Amino acid sequence: MPKDALRNEDRQAVLSAIEKAERNTSGEIRVHLENHCKGETLERALQIFEKLNMHKTTLRNGVLFYLAIKDHRFAIFGDEGINHRVPDNFWEDIREHMEAHFRQGRLAEGLVEGIEMAGKQLGQHFPFQSGDKNELPDDISFGK
Repeated sequence: MPKDALRNEDRQAVLSAIEKAERNTSGEIRVHLENHCKGETLERALQIFEKLNMHKTTLRNGVLFYLAIKDHRFAIFGDEGINHRVPDNFWEDIREHMEAHFRQGRLAEGLVEGIEMAGKQLGQHFPFQSGDKNELPDDISFGK
């Protein structure tokens, strides 16, 4: 089960990183874990992004961290609002940083640091404004 990839304390660390990052931005961050990736990784991340209604945020500033645990594949998918504002190599830098943790078996640490890095950029480009509402749940979603 993908839920078993993270111990309870690791799950709490990831959720805490999402909540902390979203305190400074109107952006939305989600994490999705499943065992196997059906097809190309980025395409699958897009499918999950849409399934989770992340494309329906007001400013199109959602970010999905997608992981296929047993296939050892992952992608970071940012919506068009954030993609137009971050540097060209931004997602690759986060990906490389996370991958270094993943290779050493530190799944939660990689996710937490990736979320923190994305959150900083979201905060710069989409700072939290009074009246901003949390448009999406701050949970981890799981596939099969």
